[in-house]
Amino acid sequence: MSPARQKLLSTLAHKSFRLGEFKLSSGGTSDYYIDCRTTTLDAKGSRLTGEVFLEEIRARGWKPQAIGGLTMGADPIVVAVSVVSGELSGFLVRKGEKQHGTGQRIEGFHEKGARVVIVDDVCTTGASTIQAIEAAREFGFEIAGVMCLVEREEAMGRPNVEKAAAPAAFVSIFAANEVRKEHVLQTEETAEHKVIH
Repeated sequence: MSPARQKLLSTLAHKSFRLGEFKLSSGGTSDYYIDCRTTTLDAKGSRLTGEVFLEEIRARGWKPQAIGGLTMGADPIVVAVSVVSGELSGFLVRKGEKQHGTGQRIEGFHEKGARVVIVDDVCTTGASTIQAIEAAREFGFEIAGVMCLVEREEAMGRPNVEKAAAPAAFVSIFAANEVRKEHVLQTEETAEHKVIH
């Protein structure tokens, strides 16, 4: 694991992971919740997010011209990767078509036929990622790859996204279990530190 990836995992575990009882977008309940925005909108967390996504995109040789995803989980990731790369443009996919102005669903980068990467923060059922994939293809983008920051290994998330993304690959930066383990480690270290002092 690269230093940036390790730091990002540590930040997610510290800032974004919560234990308790939570209702999920899928309608189910869970004993944990990961709010990635507290990491992706944090100054250091944002830079790390951009670095780690860019590292992964380059390692896979996708060579996209732009990066985008469904508002609003994808928004900070899109901006972070775009800024860190200094070369990738960004686009945001609205949940529905705008009812005024130009009435477009995709904001930002507009170049039909361009290779793009679709990103999301958390993948549970994969519904928001799939919406972004469909809107991007409908617009005329070619999807080079699909990525999420944290994959909750539940429900039909991965198979649903893989089916929608095909032939493009779907990659998750972290599995929810990795973030949970890191959170538990941090909690134990804090407890030990208090005992020593």
